[in-house]
Amino acid sequence: MFADLFRALGRPDVLNLADQSHYFWAMLPEIVLALGAMGVLMVDVFQKGNRSEASRPNVAWLSIGSLVLAAVANLALVGVSDRSPNGMVAVDHFRLITNYIYLGSAALALFLSMGYLDRRGINRGEFHVLVLFATVGMMLMGGARDLMLLFVGLEVMSLAIYVLVGFDRMDPRSSEGSLKYFLLGAFSSAFFLYGLALVWGTVGTTNLRGIAQAAIGGGGQFGAVFLAGMALTLVGFAFKVAAMPFHMWTPDAYDGAPTPVTALMSTGVKAAAFAAFIRVFVVGFGGMSGQWQTSVVVIATLTMFGANLVALTEGSVKRMLAYSSIAHAGYLLVALSSNTPAGVAAFLFYLVVYTIMTAGAFGVVIANSREDGEERVALEDWAGFASQKPWLAAFFSIFLLSLAGFPLTAGFLGKMFILRAALDAGLAPVAVLLVLASLISYFYYLRVIVVMYMRPARSADDHRHTWLPAPTRWAVGVAAALVIGLFFLGSEPLRWARDGAATLWLDPPGTAVVQPAQVGPVSTLR
Repeated sequence: MFADLFRALGRPDVLNLADQSHYFWAMLPEIVLALGAMGVLMVDVFQKGNRSEASRPNVAWLSIGSLVLAAVANLALVGVSDRSPNGMVAVDHFRLITNYIYLGSAALALFLSMGYLDRRGINRGEFHVLVLFATVGMMLMGGARDLMLLFVGLEVMSLAIYVLVGFDRMDPRSSEGSLKYFLLGAFSSAFFLYGLALVWGTVGTTNLRGIAQAAIGGGGQFGAVFLAGMALTLVGFAFKVAAMPFHMWTPDAYDGAPTPVTALMSTGVKAAAFAAFIRVFVVGFGGMSGQWQTSVVVIATLTMFGANLVALTEGSVKRMLAYSSIAHAGYLLVALSSNTPAGVAAFLFYLVVYTIMTAGAFGVVIANSREDGEERVALEDWAGFASQKPWLAAFFSIFLLSLAGFPLTAGFLGKMFILRAALDAGLAPVAVLLVLASLISYFYYLRVIVVMYMRPARSADDHRHTWLPAPTRWAVGVAAALVIGLFFLGSEPLRWARDGAATLWLDPPGTAVVQPAQVGPVSTLR
């Protein structure tokens, strides 16, 4: 139905990005969302004028409406083929799927912000606009097929997130987290940009397909300069996905940021960075995987074990979830290091599951707040939570068990797909290390559940201020249902993920494409 609608509006079935007018259709989701963000800003300005007051509820709903319109516009990419080898933006199923992940994570963050911003006294329209612009940056990053567009998307996303982390200006932790994130983010962006410059200087192009062909044809001739470019680019990506030892900003930024922003950073921002990571390394540098695969495996191992061990010592549930997010970056790096379509498919499936269960967990953290909105994140603040708020405790338990990878949850299925991809790629030792790291995480996830169910509350009304607005309650409840439902329906989402992964290596007729190492170095698809 939507394909026929867009075709009637003039969308061609075959895009040729040598024709600049075709970029309108190729980037329609980003255009719609950017216009929606500007529209939300104008509505908020005209409603409040120069008065210092809270934004009205329709601003949040208009923001969610903008995300829905962008999701509909994303369907314009369905059934469209791209015949332009040098286009700056990808038109494939991988981009289609990841766009929905970013839009979904942004929608969950906006739902979590309902009520939260009012209780904290920071309900300003700029919050919603920044979330929308950050999502535009995520979509540009994940869909970039050119290093220049990738960097533009990175900066659009990062600048919005820097401000969002410090949005609660009266909270010293928020300001501290924002400053640390900004300073380290600027430092890592310099590494990243210098790496891109070295790659461009050696191969003479910023297009990923051109880089792939040059790397497989003469990567060894480029020598140390090209390898240095790859290494610096790897450092930039490792910072953005919060992999150890480039994670220093993460605990303070996650802990200090307003919790809806923390949910967005640990889901959408991480998803965008990983999607770009895969495009650059699995596609652009895929023919030289021998030069970077070992480094990625080492970073993944250090991330999985380091983050889980530090999380054991945390007494704050919010900081524990921050280190949990770092550990899950390690799991996703294992999928990336396999350098196969199966690994990319496992990555996509796990990314969807991770987004749902992490956003849901932060939603319950928001609920356990005092009347003034101050979060109660210490472990002892969860004592007796199950007896006084049984439904929220049940939802939180589902999310924590799924993050740990317990059977009958989607998290278990996601880890199984990653393990299978690693084994098929000949990375059996890495698969064993992933299992051992997951076992370590069981302690701190189960510890929260034990405190909720086994320890009595400090008073009969200890959790009487626990509250979520109706839309947020529904969002958390749906997320919990999906975590269970995807376990039983996992084969169908995995099929979609495989379709999306396969399109990463499809090229126009007559052009060479670097395939994953396990499939063969170079082939021509006709």
